[in-house]
This record gives sequence, C-alpha cells and structure tokens, in this order.
Amino acid sequence: MVFAPLIDQIPPPATVPEKSANTPDPNHPHNSTLISLDEYRAIAETAEERLEYRHGEIFIMPGGTASHSAITCNLIIYLGFLLRDTDFRLYNSDMRIWIPKFQCGTYADVFVIQGEPEFNAQRHDEILNPLLIVEVLSASTQGYDRGEKFRKYRSLPSLAEYLLISQSEPYIEHYSRSNMQPEQRDIWQLTISDRLDQKIILPSLSIEVPLPEIYRRIAGIE
Repeated sequence: MVFAPLIDQIPPPATVPEKSANTPDPNHPHNSTLISLDEYRAIAETAEERLEYRHGEIFIMPGGTASHSAITCNLIIYLGFLLRDTDFRLYNSDMRIWIPKFQCGTYADVFVIQGEPEFNAQRHDEILNPLLIVEVLSASTQGYDRGEKFRKYRSLPSLAEYLLISQSEPYIEHYSRSNMQPEQRDIWQLTISDRLDQKIILPSLSIEVPLPEIYRRIAGIE
C-alpha cells in the first residue's frame, strides 16, 4: 500500500535520539571536552571508527548488522549499474556529509550527487551537495534518522529525496521535495512502499528501484 500525504514544514523532533548501532551515542562521546572543528578532523583522519561531530563533541558511530550491510551493498550495486553512464556520482558512508547550517559532519549509508562534488572549503572528505540520501533503519535508529538527522539534512539546498529503509521487513519511507523553489522547499511528500512487488520511483535520478533488488538475499524478507 502506498500513501502520499504532504508534509509541510516538518517541526524539529521533540525526542532525543536513542543509542543504537548506527546512532552517535550521546552517553559516550569520544571526548567529554568541547573541541574545535580542526581538532575533530585531525582525530577523524586517523581514527579506526567513524566519528560524528556535533556541537563541539565527537561521537563514535559503531558498525551495523549483517542485514544492514547487505541492504546497503544491494542498493549501491543496483544504483551503480543504473547510474554508470550518467553524471550522477554514488558514495557510501566513507564520505562525510557536511551541513553548514548546523556546523556538523555526519555519515549516510548511501548518497548520490549530480555533477561534480562540492567540497567544504579545502576538505575533500566533506561533501555539501547530496541529491539523494539513504539511511537503513533499525529499531533504535529510526527516531534519530526521522528526527534530528533528517532535520539537519533538510537544511541542505541540494537535497531532493530521502529514503529510510527497514532492515527487518519490506518497508521504505520515501521523502521527496515537492518543489525545489526556495519558497516551497519546506514542503515534502511522503510515499510508503511495503510490498515486494513495488518500486521506488526516484524522480531526481530518473530511475526506478524494485524492492526485491533492495532486499535481495536478506534472510526472512526475500
């Protein structure tokens, strides 16, 4: 079943994001002392873990589950094939998305840009212009990914579409900007796909992605 309500000026979340395998743990910052951006970047360049910077603190981003990893790989493989001869570029969570309004760097499971990457100043590991962002959910990440993280992502003028993918069942939330004009940029449309015979239509990329390609060889779903 597909629903398409309009979301107008989505308010900031009222809840604090929960601890999870893919959510920065607010109870365990990498360093309890506030640090500068330059200090964060120096630490992140040599750290074995992915580190997210928020409000002067560094948070460790632990790894995900087997299903989380497999879904991410499925999507990268399929999108990579469809976009191979286009001017779109595909990235995984090795690349950091920089959000100027909130002065924070965060990681998405998958994201796509159009044309050349726009880097944050001279930082070639921080991209400013994602067109599509994809996050794979778990029970404890969905509040953060739908709330605070999405609120920050929405401040990026390039962002046209946002996918939230469940790893436990065929269920995908597809948020898309109804109009990229500045005066209508806060209006988002939500489409929900919850059957394996459905496709995700991505207008910004001019492609369709069948749900079976996303959930290929995922135990208990395919």
